[in-house]
Amino acid sequence: GIMNREAQTSTGLGDGIAMPHSKNAAVKEATVLFAKSAKGVDYESLDGQSTDLFFMIAAPDGANDTHLAALAELSKYLMKDGFADKLRQVTSPDEVIATFDAAEEENKAEAASKAAPVTDDDKPLVVAVTACTTGIAHTYMAEEALIKQGQEMGVNVRVETNGASGVGTPLTADEIKRAKGVIVVADKAVEMPRFDGKPLISRPVAEGIKKPEELINTILDGKAETYHAAAGEASTAASDSGEKTGLGAAFYKHLMSGVSQMLPFVIGGGIITAISFLIDNFMGVPQSHLSDLGHYHAAAAIFNQIGGAAFFFMLPILAGYIAYSIAEKPGLVAGVTAGYIAKVGYAINMIGADESKLIPSGFLGALVGGFLAGGVALLLKKYVKVPRSLEGIKSILLLPLLGVGITGFLMLLVNVPMGAINTALSNFLEGLSGSSALLLGLIVGAMMAIDMGGPFNKAAYVFATGTLADPNALAHGGTVVMAAVMAGGMV
Repeated sequence: GIMNREAQTSTGLGDGIAMPHSKNAAVKEATVLFAKSAKGVDYESLDGQSTDLFFMIAAPDGANDTHLAALAELSKYLMKDGFADKLRQVTSPDEVIATFDAAEEENKAEAASKAAPVTDDDKPLVVAVTACTTGIAHTYMAEEALIKQGQEMGVNVRVETNGASGVGTPLTADEIKRAKGVIVVADKAVEMPRFDGKPLISRPVAEGIKKPEELINTILDGKAETYHAAAGEASTAASDSGEKTGLGAAFYKHLMSGVSQMLPFVIGGGIITAISFLIDNFMGVPQSHLSDLGHYHAAAAIFNQIGGAAFFFMLPILAGYIAYSIAEKPGLVAGVTAGYIAKVGYAINMIGADESKLIPSGFLGALVGGFLAGGVALLLKKYVKVPRSLEGIKSILLLPLLGVGITGFLMLLVNVPMGAINTALSNFLEGLSGSSALLLGLIVGAMMAIDMGGPFNKAAYVFATGTLADPNALAHGGTVVMAAVMAGGMV
């Protein structure tokens, strides 16, 4: 099994490390074997260097994820500074185990220190919040970079992560009060009113990874502007300070807030829909019924319907959470309504109209509708005045009522031109073939890779995801643009 795996491509990862692995019926219990070479071995590693540390992973045949989990766990240790060098110095199996045990204790201590309130008053305290669009990688990379830089500078840095699994290591009111300032590195909305009156800088999450020293120094040098929360504000994207201010930064944050909430619907619905195609492929579909692929057999049709239901909410959720990022709860209901209208469409002749006359405006209409709904809700919050005794009714009745009504009628003006643009774009993409499809693939693939998760990457991904909103895309299992973006993203 090991030799067959190596025949595909070398598992020599570089830096003197190799991880040969195999799932095999001969293996009864998952095992990792460690070995090292004093002189090094020519293992055809990816970096061309000799290999001296080997981790062979043997997993039972039915353990689908065991070897992947082992690879991930080993990588976590081997990425720590100096860990591989310590393994090169060991002289016995007991020392190997002891080296891993010591590293595990360090990991536990680091995790505990991140969550523990900061009590060292001898060092200045800076609090931070990290959040990326998907809440998987950049959120935690920024956390690590800020904490590590703070240690080097003699500064206590407490970081709250807003990841895919929720808020991790939340900041306490006491910590915020004692902090010299706040660093928010986020590409989506985070809870802001708690920082009212504190010096605060807000940047994209990528700057938390690349420029932690600059961010911390901005706070320590007193160059951060004081943040003032708007009345009634509950949770929003921070206003950028310094060079990152402006409509562009605000647009990007609100858009990313919508995209981050939309992604689970795209991912869940997309994978369930893909399963429907796999079922029909497995069970077989007659040549004359290939157009029914994905819902030809009853089992496939069930998966297709479930996936389609999740996909249906893609545009309402996008528009709803763009509006929510702008204006909170009053914006949410108006935004979801705008997204639904963009998805389903308005009829040209509202009296007795049938579905064939509906004009959906798709992804572009939902995008515009989300910002429109947020703007309407923001204006209503500011200018609709009621007696203090009716404030409860204002938030639960007046703002949703007026927001939905005004946004709905404004979408009459938006849907027709956005629908025409959306249709033209869909026709253009469907007509791509040969060199023109290759050129578009090169462009969006390069955009995915060029700035490592920055604005170019997000622009390409949002554009490709938008093409999935076309009903024809769901019927055919996806789009060429989405395929190019995912290929570029993986590379």
